[in-house]
Amino acid sequence: MTVSVDRFAQTPRLRALAAVALASALALTGCSSGNDQLAQRAQNDGTNYVAGDGSVQEIAPAERGEPVEFESTLFDGSAVSAASWEGEVTVINFWYAACAPCRVEAPDLADLHEEFSPEGVQFYGVNTRDTEPTAEAFERNFGIEYPSMEDRDGDVMLAMTDYVPPSAVPTTLVLDKQGRVSSRILGVAEPGTLSALISTALEEDLSADGSDAETNGSDAETNGSDAETNGSDAETNGSDTESSDADDAAASASSSSAALGSAESR
Repeated sequence: MTVSVDRFAQTPRLRALAAVALASALALTGCSSGNDQLAQRAQNDGTNYVAGDGSVQEIAPAERGEPVEFESTLFDGSAVSAASWEGEVTVINFWYAACAPCRVEAPDLADLHEEFSPEGVQFYGVNTRDTEPTAEAFERNFGIEYPSMEDRDGDVMLAMTDYVPPSAVPTTLVLDKQGRVSSRILGVAEPGTLSALISTALEEDLSADGSDAETNGSDAETNGSDAETNGSDAETNGSDTESSDADDAAASASSSSAALGSAESR
């Protein structure tokens, strides 16, 4: 099934219907016609998950789109929006409890969250099908401590198609510190791969910070050079002033001598 959404021509009613259609399509159909084996397994094992092909996409900083913008609600009732991850590298994972590959990757996501939290990396889940009790049971079972958004209406899923379409569940996105999608994994997130993608996002921001520091350092050196130049100018001006004072004193002495000479002549 193919769902096409023109986000510029939707009325609120059509947008809502499109969100439901998109969520249903992703929940019931395979994302890749070339991955028949995974699609067949999804039908046979009763989970009906959308089979990802495990592909990884990285996006160069110059080619990334606008920052991700959406609002949602966590299962604990807290509101979440782009401001929630502003200035931090963020991992967003789309999942639901009956999804077999979601269960495979869950322990690794929990470990990566624990590993990268000290560096300020934030993790959020986007649950596309479950009620709160089901989602909480899954999180307890796999030791997941980061929060998840409730997205049975498909609003978050639809919003993300404006940037990088999460065309399979599970899908994992990494956002840079500007909130732009820097990489995407379709299907199970292999821990080594996801760790490398997170580290890359962290390192590119550190490099940018380093460049700023170097620029500031250069400015400081320039200012220092200017200060030295100003100091030299001040010394030169001081020397000129001393020279002028000496000349004035000599002229005054000469005038006094001439006056005394005239007085003696008389």
